Amino acid sequence: MKLVQRWYSERMYRDVTVARWGHFGLPVIVFPTAGGDAEEIERMHLVDALGGLLEAGRIKVYSCDSTAGAVIMRGEGSPGFRGAMLKAYQEFVRYELIPAIRADCNWPDATVITAGASVGAFNAVAALCRFPDVVHAAVGMSGTYDLARFVGDGAGMELYFATPLYFLPGLDGDHLSQLRHRFAILASGQGRWENAGESWRMADVLGTKGIPNRVDAWGHEYDHDWPTWRRMLPQYLTELTGG
Repeated sequence: MKLVQRWYSERMYRDVTVARWGHFGLPVIVFPTAGGDAEEIERMHLVDALGGLLEAGRIKVYSCDSTAGAVIMRGEGSPGFRGAMLKAYQEFVRYELIPAIRADCNWPDATVITAGASVGAFNAVAALCRFPDVVHAAVGMSGTYDLARFVGDGAGMELYFATPLYFLPGLDGDHLSQLRHRFAILASGQGRWENAGESWRMADVLGTKGIPNRVDAWGHEYDHDWPTWRRMLPQYLTELTGG
C-alpha cells in the first residue's frame, strides 16, 4: 500500500513530500541520494527489493524529499544558508516526519530505523547521532559523511552541529549514554566510484566514543550505484528486524 503526502515545513520554509509503502511493521526511513525526491527509491527499484519484507509486514518504509541536499547540490544561497538548511532538514525529520510516522503507525513511542545511500547515508547516520531518543539503528550505504566540500567555506556552527564527524568527538552526558545503546551499520562496495575510507572514518569517530557500529566491505564488483544498494538494504533490514 502506497501513500503520498505533502505539507509545508515551517522549519525549512518550503513544501516537502513524504511517501510510504507497506501496511504494518517496524518503521524505516530511507533517505534519497543527494537532492533526490521522496519517490526516488521506488523509481530505482529499491522498494521492489524490499518487497518480501513489506509483504511480510516486517517493515513500513517512508521516504521524504532530500530538501537540504537539493539546496546544497544546487549551490543555493550562501554556505551559511546551506549549513542552516541541513540542520533544519534534520529537525524536520525529528519534529515533523517522525511524529507523522508514529501517528501513521498508531505507535506513539515508536523508534525508527534510518537508512540511505551516498548523501542519504549521511542523513541516516546523522539522524541516529542527533536523535537517539527516536532512532535506534542506522544503515549507511556507500556513505559520504563529510559534506563540507559541497556546502562551502563559511558554513559555521550550523554545519558543525549537523555533522556527526564534527560534533561527536565533543559529545558527553546523557546524549552519548543513549547513543551507546544504538547501532550503526556502515557498508561500502569496493568498485567504481566507491570510497570505503568514508565509512572507516565515520566508524573511527563512533568507536572512539563507544557507540556500537560495524563496517562491512563488499567486493570490487559492487559499485557506488543502485544495484549495490538493492543488494545491501534487504540484507541489513532483515538482520535489524530479527530475521
